[in-house]
Amino acid sequence: QVQLVESGGGLVQAGGSLRLSCAVSGRTFSGYANGWFRQAPGKEREFVAGNNWGGGSPGYADSVEDRFTTSRDNAKNTVSLQMNNLKPEDTAVYYCAARYGSGWSRWTADYDYWGQGTQVTVSS
Repeated sequence: QVQLVESGGGLVQAGGSLRLSCAVSGRTFSGYANGWFRQAPGKEREFVAGNNWGGGSPGYADSVEDRFTTSRDNAKNTVSLQMNNLKPEDTAVYYCAARYGSGWSRWTADYDYWGQGTQVTVSS
């Protein structure tokens, strides 16, 4: 089993920044790719960003490209999502997810483990 705990959410004005963290525990993070997803009220959960476990280029949704940056530290079992130039439409609950295998995926069904989520609210 893998447990994921997100932190770092909050309220920020448009144009501001937040940094989300995801702490991974339970077993080695090695061999697991991770993803960041978000879900706004009344909407489906959507892909935000993903990391391969062994390195390589992360993937991003078009809506956050050039504003968000994801990284992971396998030695510390942590994953981060730096969010800059936040917009009101970024308001959502943000989730960290993990899947066994080397590559990240845009599809929620491909992930085996999920965190409880952290709220991000961007005011205009």
